Amino acid sequence: MTQDIEAKRIVIKIGSSSLTSINGEVSRRKLEKLVDEVVRLKEDGHEILLVSSGAVAAGYRKLGCLTRPESLPEKQASASIGQGLLVETYSDIFMSHGYVASQILITRDDFSDENRYNNARKTINVLLERGIVPIVNENDTISMDFLKFGDNDTLSAKVAGLVDADQLIILSDIDGLYDADPRKDPNAKLLHEVNAITPAIEAAAGDPGSANGTGGMKSKIDAVKIAMASGISSFLGKTATKNILYDAAYHDAKGTYFEPKEDIQNLNRKKQWIAFNSGPEGKVTVNDTAREAIINQSSIAPTDIHTVSGRFDKGAVVKIYDVQGEVIGLGVVNYSSESLSKLINQPEIEKNNNEKAAIESKHLVCHLDAKVPVSELITN
Repeated sequence: MTQDIEAKRIVIKIGSSSLTSINGEVSRRKLEKLVDEVVRLKEDGHEILLVSSGAVAAGYRKLGCLTRPESLPEKQASASIGQGLLVETYSDIFMSHGYVASQILITRDDFSDENRYNNARKTINVLLERGIVPIVNENDTISMDFLKFGDNDTLSAKVAGLVDADQLIILSDIDGLYDADPRKDPNAKLLHEVNAITPAIEAAAGDPGSANGTGGMKSKIDAVKIAMASGISSFLGKTATKNILYDAAYHDAKGTYFEPKEDIQNLNRKKQWIAFNSGPEGKVTVNDTAREAIINQSSIAPTDIHTVSGRFDKGAVVKIYDVQGEVIGLGVVNYSSESLSKLINQPEIEKNNNEKAAIESKHLVCHLDAKVPVSELITN
């Protein structure tokens, strides 16, 4: 590595169309091109983690399907075949360059449980620090639709936050983000740098562009929003572009760079987990006093809670509403639902003024604070 290159931790998301042939099978030629560029980055001293699609696309023909399957069991069966083929090919190509690749299969449950989330982070850190190239994919063979990340664009952004990446690179079959759909508008212009995801930017996101892929431009923009909220720079570009990975890492590629504004308050790891991965177990409704406190990133007192819904234990994540029914944010509660219900139902005179906060500010994510761009990203 030359002295003027600053080593980075880079997460690279590779879509199905970037890995498979026109027949839907793994294309060794395409993988060799990608691995060659990853190796160049590794030799410059960068740590690389791949989030790779392609398991279903690589396996469905071996299952005997002529087209990509629609039913969940067939998709999962295809993935069970394709995942092995995909990782075997990756491993073989990386080994020819002297690098070891590892496989990490995860589910949304692994991210929603904080202990498993932190364990995944520690495991990946060990791999990266020892020069291994982790290849991450969702465990499609066992994941149910309602428990899935949605697509590997979202997964890549969450993995980037998990490992404190410096950059997220999303490769696709399109050059980047345009101000209109370039397949429909010949005058559409490629946006080279974006600092905020505005309604106009979201309106420009189109439908999936490939029969083998599942994530369209909208899913990529949603992923970028997660990365930007975590303070991570992102890039979106076309896989087929020469030297796309290497040039993207050095801000010299054709495509779209998404750079978080310096004055944006980035979410720390704990708040990233609360906002994007936790899976709320209940909800609380707060009065107007607490609403203002939350917007100002202050703690919530038990006396400010109006109602409690659902059953949850101390330490659970809950969704917070105001009395008008608007979602304000998420937070980790210091009381179980039973204890909290008893506190808020006591006569005012009997309440202990020294009660600890129901939700402390350090474990609170507010989506009405303009400094934190996580509005529609808070876990459903």
